[in-house]
Amino acid sequence: MSSLGIKQQFRKEGRPSNSRHNSHLSMLSGRSASMENGHILSGTTSAISEHADEATSLLSRPFTKPDGKPLWEDDRPYVKWPAYFGLKTWQTLASNYVNVFLVFVPLGIISGNVGWSPTATFILNFLAIIPLASLLSFATEELSVNLGQTLGGLLNATFGNAVELIVSIVALKDGQIRIVQASMLGSILSNILLVLGCCFLVGGVRYEEQTFNGTVASTMSSLMAVSTASLIIPATLYAVMKQSNADIDKDQNIEILSHGTAVILLILYVLYLVFQLKTHAKFFDEEENLAEHGDGEADTENQGESEEKEVPVLSPWAAGVALVIITVLVAVCAEYLVDSIDSIVETAHISRTFIGLILLPIVGNAAEHVTACVVAYKNKMDLAIGVAIGSSMQIALLVTPSLVILGWIIGQPMTLHFETFETVVFFLSVLITNYLIADGKSNYLEGAMLLGMYTIIALAFYVYPDDVPKGTGPGALFPGSS
Repeated sequence: MSSLGIKQQFRKEGRPSNSRHNSHLSMLSGRSASMENGHILSGTTSAISEHADEATSLLSRPFTKPDGKPLWEDDRPYVKWPAYFGLKTWQTLASNYVNVFLVFVPLGIISGNVGWSPTATFILNFLAIIPLASLLSFATEELSVNLGQTLGGLLNATFGNAVELIVSIVALKDGQIRIVQASMLGSILSNILLVLGCCFLVGGVRYEEQTFNGTVASTMSSLMAVSTASLIIPATLYAVMKQSNADIDKDQNIEILSHGTAVILLILYVLYLVFQLKTHAKFFDEEENLAEHGDGEADTENQGESEEKEVPVLSPWAAGVALVIITVLVAVCAEYLVDSIDSIVETAHISRTFIGLILLPIVGNAAEHVTACVVAYKNKMDLAIGVAIGSSMQIALLVTPSLVILGWIIGQPMTLHFETFETVVFFLSVLITNYLIADGKSNYLEGAMLLGMYTIIALAFYVYPDDVPKGTGPGALFPGSS
């Protein structure tokens, strides 16, 4: 299944039931298409017209006249456009449960403007970014529907981890390299250990054993192994150069290596998109694979699903405007969030590494974390695997190299030289994950293993000091080898 298809189906599963299955709300949203005389009736207006007598739910009444006619079909512009705007706003807000946290967006901005305590500012903006991340994903999905599979896949790749990217750009601009590196590593670890572990555990409680597309998992895990090497090589090189007596600029050499590696990783990610969306798309299409193997039940189910044409809630212009507005709000909240980190470190005695590696990844992925567990419980493991491993791969091959290139442009020493302990943790995490998904099967015990590993790592970074010397290389782990 392509990245666009995974994202669309994944987020549809995570929407509240009343926004996906309720017939009245489905009519309003235009997402359902009824079949009459072999023709598909789609779109908001046609669906409402066919079922005007049924539009009596509480959700539709504010946008419906007493006679059942939709207000957005009124000839008066001052009635039509406010009703249309209100309907689309409601449909957007009803796209995910976490949007109830939107009340924290104005509170977080006010807190940062009027100078409330750093702790209050951090917590309010922390909670504010969670629903904004959900809305950003929703707007991206809506815009992708109108762009086709290839452009839609590229858009999802770009905005799929936009929250982490925005927070990291703000921190990078302020020179907080440790926050940026920890946030990138934390996003990867939270996806391949926490999210995947929860999926295996939740699904394994209901099903004795679950299966998923082994080809897709193998391809993704191989790329993750390459990204692991991109962190191990700079750390090892720095340790070697530190022991050398030659008159060399170690930091400059590491920057040169990081810049070149970042470019190569970006090229690999582009090639992966071509591999996934064009040349080898059939290996990623679960439905097509089932059809080729003659699964009669799957064929019938997929044929029924293909009759339902997905109609976007938002028009391309509306989705684009929403994308811009939400991105600006995320940037504002991220600015206040990052500015309050120093005070949080001093008052709460929490290290920057712990904040970046454990706390910040929760902000950008909370909505998808919950949805991943829902789809795993429904035995749709390919969706869960595709998003958990796919998001980690985007961070490793797209977002992190992009930040290295951006740091190069703005003059910040952002490199792929992570601390030795972080590099070892990353390597072990990817190694364990690759072992567990290699057979294309999962159970609750494997989920417990991943969650246990993540808990151990979280405890380790909770006591991990911020003042570890940058030159602490792999040789420090084996003192006798020097």
